[in-house]
Amino acid sequence: MTKFIHLHTHSHYSLLNALPKIPELIEAAVKDEMPALALTDNGNLYGAIEFYQKCQKAGIKPIIGIDAYVAPRTRFDKENRIDNRWSRLVLLAENGAGYKNLIKLVTDSHLEGFYYKPRVDRELLEKYKDGLIAILPSFASEISRALKDSEQERAQEALAWYQKNYGKENLFAEITHHPEVDGHEELMQKIRALYEENGIPLVAAHDTYYLKPEDRLARETMVRIQSNAGTPTDRNEDFSFITQKEACKRFKGDEKLLARTLEIAERCNVEIEMKWQFPNYIIESRRTPDEELRHHACEGVTRRSLSLADPVIKERLEYELEVIKQKGYATYFLVVGDLLREAHERGILTTIRGSVAGSLTTYVLGITNVNPIEYKLPFERFLNPERPSAPDIDMDFADNRRDEIIQYAREKYGEDKVAQIGTFGTMMARGSVRDVARALGHAYGLGDRIAKMIPFGSQGFPMTISKALEMVPELKQAYRADDEVKEVLDLAMKIEGCARHIGVHAAGVVISPTPLTDYVPLQYDPKGGKLVTQYNMHSVGEDGVGLLKFDFLGITNLAILADAVERVEAIQGIAVDIENIPLDDTKTFEMLARGETMGLFQLNGSGMTHFLKELKPSSIHDINAMVALYRPGPMDVIPEYIARKNNPALVNYPDPRMEPYLQESYGLIVYQDDLLFSAIELAGYTWLEADKFRKAVGKKIPEEMAAQKEKFIEGVIEHGRDKTFAEKMWKLFEPFQAYGFNKAHAASYGKVAYQTAYMKANFPLEYMSAVLTADGGDVDKIAEGISECTRMGIEVLPPDVNESFGDFSVVPNAKSPTIRFGLYSIKNFGTGIADSIIAERKKNGKFTSLANFLERVHDKNINRKSLESLIKSGALDHFGERGVMLAGIERALSYAREFAQQPDNQDSLFGSLPETGVESNLELPKVEPISMREQLAWERELLGLYVSGHPLDEHKEKLNRLKADIKKTKESVREGVETVIGGIVEDSKVILTKSGEQMAFLRIADFSDTLEVVIFPRLFTAHKDLFALEKCIAIKGRLSNRNGEQSMVAEAVKAL
Repeated sequence: MTKFIHLHTHSHYSLLNALPKIPELIEAAVKDEMPALALTDNGNLYGAIEFYQKCQKAGIKPIIGIDAYVAPRTRFDKENRIDNRWSRLVLLAENGAGYKNLIKLVTDSHLEGFYYKPRVDRELLEKYKDGLIAILPSFASEISRALKDSEQERAQEALAWYQKNYGKENLFAEITHHPEVDGHEELMQKIRALYEENGIPLVAAHDTYYLKPEDRLARETMVRIQSNAGTPTDRNEDFSFITQKEACKRFKGDEKLLARTLEIAERCNVEIEMKWQFPNYIIESRRTPDEELRHHACEGVTRRSLSLADPVIKERLEYELEVIKQKGYATYFLVVGDLLREAHERGILTTIRGSVAGSLTTYVLGITNVNPIEYKLPFERFLNPERPSAPDIDMDFADNRRDEIIQYAREKYGEDKVAQIGTFGTMMARGSVRDVARALGHAYGLGDRIAKMIPFGSQGFPMTISKALEMVPELKQAYRADDEVKEVLDLAMKIEGCARHIGVHAAGVVISPTPLTDYVPLQYDPKGGKLVTQYNMHSVGEDGVGLLKFDFLGITNLAILADAVERVEAIQGIAVDIENIPLDDTKTFEMLARGETMGLFQLNGSGMTHFLKELKPSSIHDINAMVALYRPGPMDVIPEYIARKNNPALVNYPDPRMEPYLQESYGLIVYQDDLLFSAIELAGYTWLEADKFRKAVGKKIPEEMAAQKEKFIEGVIEHGRDKTFAEKMWKLFEPFQAYGFNKAHAASYGKVAYQTAYMKANFPLEYMSAVLTADGGDVDKIAEGISECTRMGIEVLPPDVNESFGDFSVVPNAKSPTIRFGLYSIKNFGTGIADSIIAERKKNGKFTSLANFLERVHDKNINRKSLESLIKSGALDHFGERGVMLAGIERALSYAREFAQQPDNQDSLFGSLPETGVESNLELPKVEPISMREQLAWERELLGLYVSGHPLDEHKEKLNRLKADIKKTKESVREGVETVIGGIVEDSKVILTKSGEQMAFLRIADFSDTLEVVIFPRLFTAHKDLFALEKCIAIKGRLSNRNGEQSMVAEAVKAL
């Protein structure tokens, strides 16, 4: 018989304040035979849908609530030391209206009342009281806080307000028993007396923040991680998940209070509607959504230069439209079509990922860019009559303009109906260890040392501490031998996996038909201030409350393509129609066959380049296949694919029924679709069964895999082949089961890959300047880009105030192909100053001297730091030698100040041009020019890399003789193999070992890349002078690869 139900319970969604995951809480309730359970996280509803669904699955009633923060004054008051002293109130949803009011309370508390915490106030509590049961917490309600402070009158006033607001039926007061907490039992006596005197019904409670008493220190550690406070102490307070038996002990003689938990639980009956909610797409023509979709599709057929007189086109389009109509998805297609149509009208390049490119409807609507008829892409992989799940269209935009389309969606559908989806960062293995070590007061080195022993996980399979203890002998040994390590790991295992913060999903956006707060709670992203849903992608979409999720993804290469196309038109006057370029361009395929892939989409990197050189692609289908195959698992098929392409005699098909869909891939399984077609053709699967097969093998769950294998083998035998053949086919499937690309995705991405290759092959100067611009914030990528430009015969010059724009630009009328650094690339130099310089140059012409520059550019941020950056980076080289200008920087700044103070210059933003030889007043000191090495060091300091030359230029021949190339070494030399590298010491960190000896960690750079090198004490002591910064050295050693991070352990060294 049920005696007690928890009504005040926190999960890990009370961020960094509680430990239990939602399944753990539910499991504890089920184990104790509780028929219901409440979730009352701190000021949020993050876990509400997950909790609701998992409770239903477990067969217990979900009670949805919050532990609200109540502002001392109004939610708009935000004065320190007054308004950060909030009280608490537990609110439980009694019905659907109460649940919706919780959503609105939580949303307003975040959007309007946030001050350290999301706070509600009496106005909100009064406005959204319907359908809610209010429980005054024992520890921190307005009343208990007033009684703690011996303010009886304030307590009475607050209680009177709550009574009036919620009425006798809906207001309760908690009684808790914590004899281990000093003064708590005395406070309960005061509280009890006041509540009984005023007729407030009491209810038993036990505020829960962790499951077991032994988790207390872990929770305390988590709180310290949040607050950055001192070392946690075990304070002997118990906020664990007590059982009914323990509750009966604590409330012996107060059985009425226990029974009241059941009464309240009985009253709470929330049903959340889980069905699709389509955006309110306005159709001005008054057609139905299906009629409107058909209308747009038929118009699109003509726009795509197709014809409905073609029976293949007509039949396919009719079939697709009928399936879409049956499924009721027309509105979805109309909304996506509208978003992409707007993007195209704005000149934003787009593509689509996933199986949607298999739809002719999306192609004629302008959603996708590849013709599924030409590429033999199946519609059924995307959508079929039997598939229960909704279509999913992931839209890719040029990353520098993605936000424009999200803003368009807000303007079109309403600011209150569009938000980005929230996502939760969790305490991962390595981070948990570092956080716990810091919270316990240990030196940084201990947490870092333990964390580095934990390997990285792989995508979809994160590493856990317990798994690392099994895998890594040195970690297991440290755990057993070192008490500090054991303590850190034990606590870290308890907080591992807990939600740490809410952020913005990389792509997901929801659009609702009515205000979002009818369906989901909202808040601002704590970092970027964007409006996000408190429900994650699973709770907000198809598996949850049914809002339509749209993925707005950003791809840098689309921005590069758009930029390159614009540059070609501006410089050469050629308008490139990037969506209609020839797909048989000889230059493009010759370039790919030479392996010149730097800066290309999906085709760059040493491994891919190696295969392309062997493959010598000659069609877009080859590119699509490489995009699909160059992944773990399928990669093993590439050599056979290359062999069959180059020797057609090797082509064969495991079964004649496979030829129609394997013809373009030379009889080899390349795409995920090939698995599905094989299941359909060879084993008699329906599309619904094939879809289940795809999902099962993709998840790699052993039980599901075994069941599917058995089903497949039986089907193959039933359809005319034997068990041996069936098992052979299953073996062929295995590499593709978790990593296979669907063919439509490969076609979409393959086209973008080809487009980037086409632009690089045909317009190299414009394309590479666009690549460098896109990589502007990444020094390593810029260095790689400049190296590629050098190989291509393109010179890259330092910034220049007379030629540079903000970004990298093509130098017009140069004797040879030349790109100029942009002013935005200079460190310590704001974009505002750069824009001022460019605007003045455009208005009044080039600068004639340093004095002329100082007279004309009066930006407020021109100071010693910014002027020094211009000089050192080479941007003022036209006006003199860098060392001379730097030595005279104070004179230059004084000159600029004096000129600005002249009466004639007061009314002008930039000042007027001098009419007389005023510049003779600026005389710079006569000093020795700086050395080339110092000039290069300045360039590295301000631009992040060497531009005028390289410190290793004088050692090029020696490095070639040694065959010392860091990039090639990292790509081709196996771990543990002895090799030689050469380069300049860019960074040197010297540390002391436990025995007091010196050793060093160096970063060595050559023309191609950088590598970390470990110098142990013996070698360091013998050659200490060679390990200083900017020394050019050759090192012999062995490569090491730890957690994906390559380094070298040095064995010998000599000067170059």
